[in-house]
Amino acid sequence: MPAENAPVAGNLDDDDYPAYTMGRAADVLGTTPAFLRAIGEAELITPLRSEGGHRRYSRRQLRMAARARELVDQGTPIEAACRIISLEDQLDDARRLNREMRRKLDEHDADT
Repeated sequence: MPAENAPVAGNLDDDDYPAYTMGRAADVLGTTPAFLRAIGEAELITPLRSEGGHRRYSRRQLRMAARARELVDQGTPIEAACRIISLEDQLDDARRLNREMRRKLDEHDADT
């Protein structure tokens, strides 16, 4: 989550910076705000809330929402689509951790 007083220009490259309003996010995805609310209710993404209570989305969240829309468009129920994406995300994290641990082991083996 971004620091409250961080300069906005410094956040433009941050995939987790909540730069998109619900309306803009829906436009970018070619979907409706109701779809974004539904994937929020399914706990796929949790948008940041502005001081006024408006939902704000990051680029990372938009990528996940786009994947959900792709699955839903193929006939997958929204709850199942959200679960699939959560599992894909967990698998990516596990693979990343595995690569990191293998790299550390290789470095350790090279040092001994």
